[in-house]
Amino acid sequence: MRWYLEPDKRTVEKIVCNQCGRELKLENGIVQEGVFKGEARWGYFSGKDGETHTFDLCEACYDRLIRSFQIPAAVEEDTELL
Repeated sequence: MRWYLEPDKRTVEKIVCNQCGRELKLENGIVQEGVFKGEARWGYFSGKDGETHTFDLCEACYDRLIRSFQIPAAVEEDTELL
């Protein structure tokens, strides 16, 4: 979950892992560790029509989640990191 300094959501004040509740390390509004930001926009034919769900996972919780998959997540190597 992300908290912002301004209503326009430009500067992140705090990020907390939705799974374990640990606060992630930030410096000057920039996260200093691995974080997964998830977003699901639910449409017709779901039980959540018109809802958008967002969450953040620390790297350890993300790793636990993907280990539970029946079909592994696809992994590609990036040659350039931004």
